[in-house]
Amino acid sequence: MEAVLMNYYKYIDRTKIQFDFFCDNDSTNIPYEEIEKLGGKVILIPPYQKVFKYQKSLQKIFKENNYKIVHSHINTLSVFPLYAAKKANIPIRIAHSHSTSNKKEWKKNLLKQILKPFSKTFANNYFACSEYAGKWLFGEKEFNKGNIYVLNNAIDIDKFKYNEKIRNEIRKELNINKDTLVIGHIGRFVKQKNHDFLIDIFNEYTKLNNNTVLLLIGQGPLEEEIKEKVNKLNLENKVKFLGQREDVNELYQAIDIFLLPSLYEGLPVVGIEAQASGLLCLLSDEMTKETKVLNTALFMSLSDAPESWAKVINKNIKNFKRKDTTDILTKKGFNIHKEADKLVSKYLELVGELK
Repeated sequence: MEAVLMNYYKYIDRTKIQFDFFCDNDSTNIPYEEIEKLGGKVILIPPYQKVFKYQKSLQKIFKENNYKIVHSHINTLSVFPLYAAKKANIPIRIAHSHSTSNKKEWKKNLLKQILKPFSKTFANNYFACSEYAGKWLFGEKEFNKGNIYVLNNAIDIDKFKYNEKIRNEIRKELNINKDTLVIGHIGRFVKQKNHDFLIDIFNEYTKLNNNTVLLLIGQGPLEEEIKEKVNKLNLENKVKFLGQREDVNELYQAIDIFLLPSLYEGLPVVGIEAQASGLLCLLSDEMTKETKVLNTALFMSLSDAPESWAKVINKNIKNFKRKDTTDILTKKGFNIHKEADKLVSKYLELVGELK
């Protein structure tokens, strides 16, 4: 979600629209320097769990700055900032659905189900990253009435285009041979991303092809737990934990197959980036089918055994050739240069309706 926001922020016409970013004061990895360089502000507020402080702080800042639009990107939790926005008489209040849910995350899912009925209470505009995410949060009726604006998780396609030179440089940097098959995954170490199952798949694949490496990019609370599992399976020499990286677009070049067995997703931006890099992608079918932009993306069920996933990797990678995917991704609405202009037009249309 943060990646999507920053993609749009970099490419919108900032002479017409400017963003201020409201972040919980316990947030990490906020790109202060980049935001300020682009003319924006980062405003730290108490976390929503401190309800009274949160509401008081938000309402005060909203009133002082006379915002026309408050655009909330925190799914079912949007009820909290949009309540403050309504109290502060902000005219345009957007709730944006970026995700869905899965029964395996029952605690988080319980909170989502409790808050879900209130998703439209204080919002007067509904946005979503996909049809699936929109229907999940706001309901099928709202979608069928045309009340949900789908804003694609667009990217700078040129930045991810396959580049053989970068591939060789990154592989050299990571000490990976040219003929080694590299499986990659990008995502926070949280339950949703299903690293536990991912390691099982990789473990099975090493039995089919021992000349393979797994790159795990990201950080998060479950990282140590996954490292322990890797060690128990004696895979420590085949799994590289790369942490949080700023050169993700280059890391894609070194990868051969992108694996994303998430428990749920709205429309994962990494899935679009991987396809833009020309990679073969194996995705769980728990995410929106709109993630499959190209035929190079395949869906599999999480009820299939790790051995089955490994066999599908082995079968499909043998004769796979990477191609330039720029044109088709642009036609499908994932080129940030075009989609950012559409977002500016949408904001201006909403503001124009106030007059």
